[in-house]
Amino acid sequence: MIELYTASDCVKCHRIRFILAEKVVNVKLIDVDETPGASADLAELNPYAETPTLVDREIVLYGTWVVAEYVDERYPHPPLMPIDPLSRARLRQISYRILRDWVLPAEAMMKLSGAAQEKQRKQIRESLVASDEIFGVGTFLLSPELSLADCLIAPFLWRLPHYGISIGRGSPKLLRYMERIFIRDSFRRSMMQAEREIRDK
Repeated sequence: MIELYTASDCVKCHRIRFILAEKVVNVKLIDVDETPGASADLAELNPYAETPTLVDREIVLYGTWVVAEYVDERYPHPPLMPIDPLSRARLRQISYRILRDWVLPAEAMMKLSGAAQEKQRKQIRESLVASDEIFGVGTFLLSPELSLADCLIAPFLWRLPHYGISIGRGSPKLLRYMERIFIRDSFRRSMMQAEREIRDK
């Protein structure tokens, strides 16, 4: 059984848990905030002592994209990356933009306060609303099938209430996309209790 060192307040960890759940992989989750000695073990396994860290027999992997692609290749069904190089490059490009435009700014925003935080929050919301059309191109993000890009953005979108970002009715396609993802069994199974409480209160 593989092991995943994870944390419930980590959007990157949620991404990997979503991928593992989609693949129906039997995994032992080690919550570094709740498991005694887990932080010390993680520091020995990973020079950066960061989550997510995956242990699969003799191999230890860290870096979210490294772990994501390894899991997709190690457990090929269902595939979450296209077969041809051009489509794979496009998926990596959209994933890069998701990180740069939304995920990283939201994480940085939480370290701000007052007017600076509110300005960042407004920019992220406006960017999401302006991107509404791309969420209606396919059943999933620019695709008829779930991909690693969906596994990247879904944990971020789930946390919008945590970030204080309300989409409202300005993005109907995004709202429908979120509904499709959030009711997915693998997404529900990927969440830890603290994450469920973000929207289940």
